[in-house]
Amino acid sequence: MKREFTISVFTEDRIGLLNRVSIIFTRRHINIESITASESEVPNVHRYTIVICEHQDLVEKVVKQLNKQVEILRSFLHVNDEVVYQELALYKVPTHVLAEGGEAETVVRNHNARVLSVAPEYTIIEKTGHKEETQQLFEVLEPYGILEFVRSGRVAISKPMKEFKEYLSEIEVASAH
Repeated sequence: MKREFTISVFTEDRIGLLNRVSIIFTRRHINIESITASESEVPNVHRYTIVICEHQDLVEKVVKQLNKQVEILRSFLHVNDEVVYQELALYKVPTHVLAEGGEAETVVRNHNARVLSVAPEYTIIEKTGHKEETQQLFEVLEPYGILEFVRSGRVAISKPMKEFKEYLSEIEVASAH
């Protein structure tokens, strides 16, 4: 049975590495639902957070293959219960919809969203939450006229307490032998 997985990939900061990582998924015909790249807490180490929906045995093989790549320091596989995660969504709606008060303004408040910017022609609204929550707000705002919409990929932090720095130390010790 297919399930949703979050894969955290810690890498060296190298040009073209994201392409090589995505090719591993492409060759196995795995669709990446979302991917986010950022710096990590360790200097010169970047983190890719990849969300896929697939069979666990196939995902485990992919993570093993990722870990064999030279510039990948370590990859971790998580089910949703093992991570705390969020996404960010931005909605651009006509300002007159909110300026008139009423339902649209109530919708923004009820969804714990916030107004980031107001211009004469448009207002930008931000919502942080799980994909289902940001999608729900999209569906509620759609009748008022969404001029633009964007949602980030997932950002996630694992619940286990071992720090990545500990894994780096283990890797250094293992490579010294």
